[in-house]
Amino acid sequence: MTDNMMTALGLDRPETGDDAVVPFTLDQLDTRGRAVRFGDALDTILSRHDYPALVARLLGEAVALAALIGSSLKFEGRFILQTQTDGPVNLIVVDFDAPDGLRGYARFDQDALVAAAEAGRTTPGELLGKGHLAMTIDQGEHTERYQGIVALDGNSLEEVAHTYFVQSEQIPTMVRLTVAEFTRKGDERPHWRAGGVLIQHLPDHGESVVRDLPGDGDLDNSDKEEADSWTQAKALLATLEDVELADPDLSPERLLFRLYHETGVRVFPPLPMVERCTCSADRIEDMLATSFTDADRDEMAVDGEIEVVCEFCSTAYHFSPHHFSIKH
Repeated sequence: MTDNMMTALGLDRPETGDDAVVPFTLDQLDTRGRAVRFGDALDTILSRHDYPALVARLLGEAVALAALIGSSLKFEGRFILQTQTDGPVNLIVVDFDAPDGLRGYARFDQDALVAAAEAGRTTPGELLGKGHLAMTIDQGEHTERYQGIVALDGNSLEEVAHTYFVQSEQIPTMVRLTVAEFTRKGDERPHWRAGGVLIQHLPDHGESVVRDLPGDGDLDNSDKEEADSWTQAKALLATLEDVELADPDLSPERLLFRLYHETGVRVFPPLPMVERCTCSADRIEDMLATSFTDADRDEMAVDGEIEVVCEFCSTAYHFSPHHFSIKH
């Protein structure tokens, strides 16, 4: 990156690599945003279960979206993104453990997935089908959970995110997501990568731009300038190609400069993201002890032990149904 580019970005550090979220602002456009780039962390999540490519891409988009949203929360706790639908990919769960941990899981109907592929119904919206997407914020045992729900009706995750923020937060939002496979030199196995950008319009006076767009009533000059700034921010993001979002040779800083150098963009230090499962033997043992009776645990046992396999990381835990002694 040239000195002029670094100055324009306010960058006095090395460019960001994979597995990180980069916050940024577009001050002239009254817009803030975050860019995410995933490499090894996402590849670990997707490769662990050997998902079909269509499922892996959809789960990868959900992981990128959860990182973009969860990384903005200023607390210790969890952000959970979950879809439940009637499509071939009928369940997706992504768990963001603040400030940096991510894990994800997808459930799908193999026969329905094959039928959809043969019929050419492979867009994210068609794979998800109808149902809902829930976003849950959990700040711990002594606080109430907050949950926002938006309908899924043949929509992509990008489209649903737009709807969620306008309806639940009254913040105009635009999201771009992509997932791709890249082959490294000297490595025969392709590796999963993902990229995403989220922008939100936040004018200083806090008024919503949605109701003031042309066609929705009379505008004075200041409102027109505000609406035009959001329109420009979205139009520039729309020029971004999928290959740019996931390109391992294009840092988030270079990507943002390419998009917004004419209006100005200011980036902030990156927020590292890691693949991390929060399962543990102690948690599972506590769940077995408090949620099930002795009779229930006896029924769960096979050959004298209870096996519990984490759906996220596939770790298998083994317990005695009577003494709860853990067998490693």
